[in-house]
Amino acid sequence: MLRCKICQKETEFLASALRICLNCIREKPKEALYLIQKAHTFSRKKFNLPPFPPKTKKGVKCNLCANECEMGEREKSFCGLRENKNGKLESKVSENFGLLYAYFDPIPTNCCASWFCPASKEALGQNNLAVFFYGCSFDCLFCQNWSHKLIDKAPKISIDELLKLALSPSVYCVCFFGGSPEPQLPFVINFSEKILEKRKIRICFEWNGSSNEKLVKKVAEIALKSGGIIKFDLKAFDENLNYALCGVSNKRTYKNFEIIAKEFLPKAKHQMLTATTLLVPGYIDKNEVEKISKFIASLNPEIPYSLLVFFPAFEMSDLPITPKKLAFECFGVAKKYLKNVNLGNIHLLGII
Repeated sequence: MLRCKICQKETEFLASALRICLNCIREKPKEALYLIQKAHTFSRKKFNLPPFPPKTKKGVKCNLCANECEMGEREKSFCGLRENKNGKLESKVSENFGLLYAYFDPIPTNCCASWFCPASKEALGQNNLAVFFYGCSFDCLFCQNWSHKLIDKAPKISIDELLKLALSPSVYCVCFFGGSPEPQLPFVINFSEKILEKRKIRICFEWNGSSNEKLVKKVAEIALKSGGIIKFDLKAFDENLNYALCGVSNKRTYKNFEIIAKEFLPKAKHQMLTATTLLVPGYIDKNEVEKISKFIASLNPEIPYSLLVFFPAFEMSDLPITPKKLAFECFGVAKKYLKNVNLGNIHLLGII
């Protein structure tokens, strides 16, 4: 067992990347800040990404997401897709081309919404077009898809190339994930609107939900119109814990979740909003899950919520799979507040 660098207590589940226990992250955020920043700086340096969202005074500003990067000359955005060159914002992506790859994923897929999505029953034999975007507005130390950080190796795909795939007769739905779609939302929205001009197709989003409010509402309109689902990764409830695990605040994520729940969900004829939380051992406990569940229930207790069993990955590969006790404890807590709760990745627990 490792010792927390702040309280010096031995902890059963302590990630060597952080070396800070959950209690110290929550209760001693000022003392934990240096170690948290050190962990993210070390991780991001490997990919030539800035350690924090740049905030250079009089720099070029990007407003796509909650990070609201202000880049000085030659500085990159936190997502790595934009840069200040000679006082102008230069982007590696646009409304007409993106850094991504796409593939046909036969239905039923391993989508986090598949446990309640009607596509799992009504579209057997058809395909989901899975679109993986490079870049992210978060920096999760447990990222299962960390390859999104390899921006210099990312394929550059035009909107017309992607449309050809999406309009294949076998495609029943499209799902955007990554990384996270936020840094490339202008492309995502343009692409989605062009699809819907040609045919009715479900368009779904798996994201951290940190976009600016205007774009969030456009995404919600697309999901509402197409019958798609928006899945928020609610990584943590405590802002200090979210900062430790993901490098940034989660305030915008919760605000955006609330906007969709209040303004768009009542208009929907389908369950268009869902949330997931990855049960990272040692960091996401029943208290976090209870607070997240209460938040969701305060908006609508019918909103589906899935707790995902953790598999060791990226900078937290030294942690174990979520213990069964923790998984079922959190599941029981969530069920107290919400009517539709799922435990995902249960094959990792060895019970099926």
